[in-house]
Amino acid sequence: MFVVTLLANPARPVLEPTLVESLRDAWGGGVARWLNPGIAAEFDLPAIPGNRWQVWEDMQLLGVDLAVQPAEGRRKRMLLADMDSTMIRQECIDELADMAGFGAKVAAITARAMNGELAFEPALRERVALLKGMAASVIDRVLSERITYTPGGRELIATMKANGAFTMLVSGGFTAFTEKVAAHLGFDEHRANRLLSEGGFLTGTVAEPILGRQAKIDALEEATARLGISEAEVIAVGDGANDLGMLHRAGAGVALHAKPVVAAECDLRINHGDLTALLYLQGYAVTEFTR
Repeated sequence: MFVVTLLANPARPVLEPTLVESLRDAWGGGVARWLNPGIAAEFDLPAIPGNRWQVWEDMQLLGVDLAVQPAEGRRKRMLLADMDSTMIRQECIDELADMAGFGAKVAAITARAMNGELAFEPALRERVALLKGMAASVIDRVLSERITYTPGGRELIATMKANGAFTMLVSGGFTAFTEKVAAHLGFDEHRANRLLSEGGFLTGTVAEPILGRQAKIDALEEATARLGISEAEVIAVGDGANDLGMLHRAGAGVALHAKPVVAAECDLRINHGDLTALLYLQGYAVTEFTR
């Protein structure tokens, strides 16, 4: 048995009953269940329709995300989340570089790395080298002045934790940011790279080994082994090429507002919804959310 979930952006609740019912009827699905009126609904289905991706494209034009996944085991016992452009709306290194006056150059490298055009580790070293001599205190300025959170993050983490799940933030960014972001959102644990500084100034280097694509897979393996759960019991979310390893390995890998090359490799693609979409995908109704 499979479950079809239809989702809209909570800030733009465009999901109409007629749309849900017409798709349900066309696919021969079960009774529609509304998880949040105007925002999220689901119904059961005996098999994955052959025209799933054509319908997905049609729904995208209406501002609606469509997901089809196995019904069994939807509620996960662990959340593994990327930080930059996922839990927060920015790329931290781009914001640091922008304050130093060369943001466009670094942002271009970041975009290529996240699209999978450049290997992550050398691309990170190249960008960090450009930060050499910057006052380490600029990190606090970026955190206070430039970082904003993706809507739904607190509800996602609080609800999963209230239902016994473990939550981990794992980032190719920097611990100076993940520490604050993890604390603000309520993550149980965080992992990232460490920017090196000396005498209050960044050295233009990062502690080795660099946490990249493989390190995110390692975090998944280590955490599930420690918790005594399977990888199938994990929901992972990310947007960049360095997230693909963990997205493929997790029981549910969600490409959230992801780069096209990343979304193309994931069955669960959220382009309109916010982070609460991960709760709806697990079958949580809005009345079950913890805030």
